Amino acid sequence: MRSIGRRVSAMLVATIAAAGLTVGAVAPAAQAQVEPPASFGQHVPQIANGFDPTTPYGAIRIWDVGVTWGKVQPSEKKFWWTGLDRAINNARAQGVSVMYVLGSTPNWAAKNPKQGTYPNKGAASMPKDIKLWQNWVTAVVKRYSVQVDAWQIWNEANLSTFWQGTPDQMAQLTAEAAKIIRKYDPTAQIVSASTTMRLESAYNKFEPAYLAGLKKRGWPVTVYSLHSYPQSTGTPQTRVDYLNKFKASLAAAGAPARPIWDTEVNYGLAGPGSSNPKVNIDGDQAAAWVAQTYLDSARLNIDRTYWYSYTQAPYALLGIQIYPGSVGAAAYGTVYGWLAGGDVNCTSAAVNTCTVNLNGQVATIAWASTGEGPFTVPAGATTSVTAAGVTAPVTAGATVTIGSMPTWFAAG
Repeated sequence: MRSIGRRVSAMLVATIAAAGLTVGAVAPAAQAQVEPPASFGQHVPQIANGFDPTTPYGAIRIWDVGVTWGKVQPSEKKFWWTGLDRAINNARAQGVSVMYVLGSTPNWAAKNPKQGTYPNKGAASMPKDIKLWQNWVTAVVKRYSVQVDAWQIWNEANLSTFWQGTPDQMAQLTAEAAKIIRKYDPTAQIVSASTTMRLESAYNKFEPAYLAGLKKRGWPVTVYSLHSYPQSTGTPQTRVDYLNKFKASLAAAGAPARPIWDTEVNYGLAGPGSSNPKVNIDGDQAAAWVAQTYLDSARLNIDRTYWYSYTQAPYALLGIQIYPGSVGAAAYGTVYGWLAGGDVNCTSAAVNTCTVNLNGQVATIAWASTGEGPFTVPAGATTSVTAAGVTAPVTAGATVTIGSMPTWFAAG
């Protein structure tokens, strides 16, 4: 079973009802694209323990859950499936699309066991024999082909923490995995090794060469992936710049048109370097930036965006916290309710807008990437709701000032 939309309508109704709103029927926006629930991805580190986020989401990336290749296959002849079984079964029970990251290399399989320490020694090494990689991919894909919708080849392969082989070797692993995945599940998504954007030198060294390796092998992936974390002092506009740079890299490589997934994002994380200390982002700023992230993805045709991460309690690494009861979690639920399942048509300007049609019911969302600007309240709108949950009456045709806080307008 691969249905991932069972909570969409309920969430949207709950969001509108909580604000005391009704929405009038209007014709669909021209050139609109459906924003499926799977556009809203999450990392849930405690998924193997049965943790169910209180905020609806449509997709999960299985990473930092303690079930990487080195954990699942502790020796060549031994597999420990228990943790991965629990993680995938719990995710499927929540009705979401599952993506599993196939790396990292077990110590026993590493060509150089000294390359990398996370999640185990040797994890950043090329396997000493390609057959070990083929056997692993075969075992895991055969076991979970019905439950896993997408397979990502590696995590942040442009960083030495996670990969110290060559870009072409990573392209080789990608192509070998693709053959096996296609054999056992022709419908699965094959997601390229992710690359981070904020360490420019590492990106420039790895990504063009990796794309060249994929091209040489006939483009074996169905999805391109990146991690769009800005530097710690960056903003959602910094992320937009990274997304555009990634698209430019694909164009320069002659990559065929395929979906782009942002498989990790947050803000305020320390780095790169000592000049970028960790920044805590909370309150209205956190609400605005979470909502902007998913609105920008819709505006820029990023097909999925996976937030890092939904935790059970605050996690010191993260600049924006998403856990039950947090401002970030509330904003995530709000923007999910605005977009998921609807026909979405966005425009980019000093004030960006997305018009959303869900079963003939229409609302318009407005926000400014930088600064602020004037916005005309749409015809028929009587109520506005911000990503932080603030509701106010509005008058159709009136001019209001819009800043970084995304604001939803509709009839009430």
